[in-house]
Amino acid sequence: MISAEHITVARSGRKLLDNVGIDLDPGRFTVVIGPNGAGKSTLMRVLSGEMRPDTGVVSYYGTRLDLCQPGDLAKRRAVLPQATQLAFPFTALEIARMGAVAQGALNPTEQARQALSRVGLRGFENRPYPSLSGGEQQRVQFARALAQVPQPVADGVPRALFLDEPTASLDLGHQISVLETARDFAAAGGIVLAILHDLNLAAEFADHLVVLNHGRVVAEGPCPETVSDGLIASVYGIVGAVGRLPAADIPYVLPQSRHR
Repeated sequence: MISAEHITVARSGRKLLDNVGIDLDPGRFTVVIGPNGAGKSTLMRVLSGEMRPDTGVVSYYGTRLDLCQPGDLAKRRAVLPQATQLAFPFTALEIARMGAVAQGALNPTEQARQALSRVGLRGFENRPYPSLSGGEQQRVQFARALAQVPQPVADGVPRALFLDEPTASLDLGHQISVLETARDFAAAGGIVLAILHDLNLAAEFADHLVVLNHGRVVAEGPCPETVSDGLIASVYGIVGAVGRLPAADIPYVLPQSRHR
């Protein structure tokens, strides 16, 4: 289990995270939602080890994250950031291969090819990254993360995927495909934490929903018990008509204009 206790991060006198606690369990797909500036990306950066909190502790299976060596951490988790800027014209295969190399793969090129295939980019290996569409670049970055943690569990220890807006720039079909791959990773014993803005996708895929607002966790739990008209109104400031899909009791949100 990955756990965070009493996490606080402050910048320029403002608390980006305020005494946040969260547990990420193997076999569970956790989705974080919340408005812009709620602290979602900051939380992911803290949990992944990219940022140290001002106060609080993050632990990976009882070991403090700040005591983990970078090489060991690279084998335990992979991160898909919100945006990636590249200064060199790497190919899609070279980008994916970076994840496999970080993981210490015996055959990183083959592992990268397999990861590209998993995201529907077979045949794109030699395409220059800058020549790809925004959605294709996003899928290459997802392939890099998958190449870094190709198995949800290795040596009996669950691995983790941290995905910051993984569906950004993707068409509807590829949004579903990426989230299905992430859900399969969790179902096979891995840990998945994703940040999503689409509440309907969050409701469809999340086993556990965490709602952030103003740097604090304001609600969490299974989606059917967490998503409500009141939550939508208090967190996003709009009227949200929450219904239920009769087949699976999955909540769906129909946002309405404030002027109606």
